[in-house]
Amino acid sequence: MAVFGRRKKGADAAKDAATSEEVEPTTPADDASTDVDDLDDFDLDEPSAEDDEAARRRRSKLRPREEVDLSDGPYDSASAPTRDEMDFGSLRLVPTEDIELRLDVDETSQTLTGMTAVFGEAGTSAVQLQVFAAPKTTGVWYGIRREIAEAIVAGGGTAEEVDGPLGTELRVRMPSQGPDGRTTFSPARFVGVDGPRWFLRAVLSGDAAIDDEAAARAMEFVRTVVVHRGSDPRAPRELLELALPPELMAQAQASAQEHEQHTDAPTVGPLERGPEITETR
Repeated sequence: MAVFGRRKKGADAAKDAATSEEVEPTTPADDASTDVDDLDDFDLDEPSAEDDEAARRRRSKLRPREEVDLSDGPYDSASAPTRDEMDFGSLRLVPTEDIELRLDVDETSQTLTGMTAVFGEAGTSAVQLQVFAAPKTTGVWYGIRREIAEAIVAGGGTAEEVDGPLGTELRVRMPSQGPDGRTTFSPARFVGVDGPRWFLRAVLSGDAAIDDEAAARAMEFVRTVVVHRGSDPRAPRELLELALPPELMAQAQASAQEHEQHTDAPTVGPLERGPEITETR
């Protein structure tokens, strides 16, 4: 029977290469009041002298969506094949026995901000998923990966754009300070998919960041994902909500109460239907 856990957003999570808050794309202040649809008619050429600064900044982060074949996934909910899925709101996942799922929780708001699938022997590979709003005809991955790269390089790491199975991806080595005070580097692969009015970000870490076989398994999982954008107007890069399936809500509430009594990270088990949410010390 499956077991689900929660992963903190904060000091502990900042140590995780897959969810580094320094490079996590969030909605910029300049974009916060701009509806996605308002950007669809932007001229993507160089900004003119008449443009205000906010418009120039928005334009610099928008490019036509990269032409990526999504016929084999990840899918938009409007054209996804009919399958047995678990519905997490903006993301829908296919149950599988070999993957454990960790839910990323914002400890301040107690909202789900993403999910991380763990697989491989002893859980040595992980892929984190987050989904954001995007314009109809333009993509945000170009601007996001440039910002991620700049932040990592500024911190002493490395970043390189390469061609991947889902288009341009970013392979990085993120610096952090080890227990002995020395700088260590964590490899990661940032994969971005500009879909119809949504942007899916997958971050591969552990063996999946450096081993071809593990990376292929991670990408296989990413391709099974279904994104449900919804029809509400949203600003570019606004995080789309995640929610527990109804059958998990009661278990989640019980788990949250138990979680407050423990400091150790909870364990998680295979992703399948009919799970319970428990924690171990």
